Amino acid sequence: MNKKTFIGITIFVVLILLIIFIKVSKDKNGKDIFSGNLTTIYVAAGGGKEDFLADSDVKKILKNKYKIEVVYDTWSNGKTITKPLIRESVGLGDSAIAREISEGETYTINSSGVSKYDALFTSDQRFYDYYKLFPNKELGESDRYTVLDGGLTLNTPIVIYSWREVVDALINEKIVTLDNGVYYITDMNKLINYILTGKKWKDIGLSNLYGTINIASTDPVTSSPGATYYGLLLSILSESQVTSENIEKNLPKLKEFYIKSGYMNNTPADLFERYLKTGMGGEPMIVDYEKSMIDFANSSPDAFNQVKDEIRVLYPTPTIWNSHCFTVFTENGKKLYEALNDKEIGQIAWSKYGFRTGVTGGTYDVSGIGIGVPQSITSTVSSLKMDTYNKLIDYLKEN
Repeated sequence: MNKKTFIGITIFVVLILLIIFIKVSKDKNGKDIFSGNLTTIYVAAGGGKEDFLADSDVKKILKNKYKIEVVYDTWSNGKTITKPLIRESVGLGDSAIAREISEGETYTINSSGVSKYDALFTSDQRFYDYYKLFPNKELGESDRYTVLDGGLTLNTPIVIYSWREVVDALINEKIVTLDNGVYYITDMNKLINYILTGKKWKDIGLSNLYGTINIASTDPVTSSPGATYYGLLLSILSESQVTSENIEKNLPKLKEFYIKSGYMNNTPADLFERYLKTGMGGEPMIVDYEKSMIDFANSSPDAFNQVKDEIRVLYPTPTIWNSHCFTVFTENGKKLYEALNDKEIGQIAWSKYGFRTGVTGGTYDVSGIGIGVPQSITSTVSSLKMDTYNKLIDYLKEN
């Protein structure tokens, strides 16, 4: 055997051995079993924070500082209640079990061989609160893990995006107030009444805008952001105290408000894109999260600089938090929960993705954003309970 042949055979054998090594070094979830002292933590995660969770700097901090590697599987909030919270429910984990589930076989979190989660990271506080209750079997709810710990982790308030001319008109109407560079809707009831009575844009001096005054939102029936916004409207109409008596009084008003809103996008990303692309003539006012503008400013600085002098961010008084809550099931899940409270991770969450932490939204420097953003959010209403949201959404769905 000559030297070239020997070298060729050796390289071929090494490649074969390397392929075999890679295959056998993966566990059933596809993770490397030779990853040193890293602890792999599995989390069922609601939407709205995918970019933050995938951020390379966040992952590096978790790996180097906390010896943690995290696998986030995407779940809708509603399915965390109705489906068994196992990886196979979303087609991951054990492929045989996942296939049997897709074919109608019944599995639970207590079934043998299933891939369990260490934590749940919802994108809506009502689902966090609801998950801690016993499952309602009459409604087809699945068994739940025992909750060891958890709480609010990432927050962003509901805001209304508009344009310079529109906001100037609303200031003249004494609906909006400028305070320390931040625009607040200080008479939300008056704005709601303008919409319910069909007041036109031209009635407040905006003759270049056609039609009636409206605030575009995502559909509260199908969208969590839309439901949060309508929860805020219900709280405002109920003077921040929703009771069984005033909810019956105010639901018809919200239904009328819903009907007058017309076409609705299903996702906040689509609505926000439409707002930016169509301008004041297309979307004079929309409802979204504060984080959307900060994320946009960081991800598309050139485009942001083109519009930042014309856009306005309005903070309803009060507003309501969209809270991403972390629910701990295991000790490994608790390690991640504590790590996510790291100050360096919190700074990344704010500066790159617009998520606040803390009771009033943290103590981050907001001066570098280039638009009016308050240092802290103090005027808020509490998130409504699941049964109140269900009553509201069911009423909106009625013909």
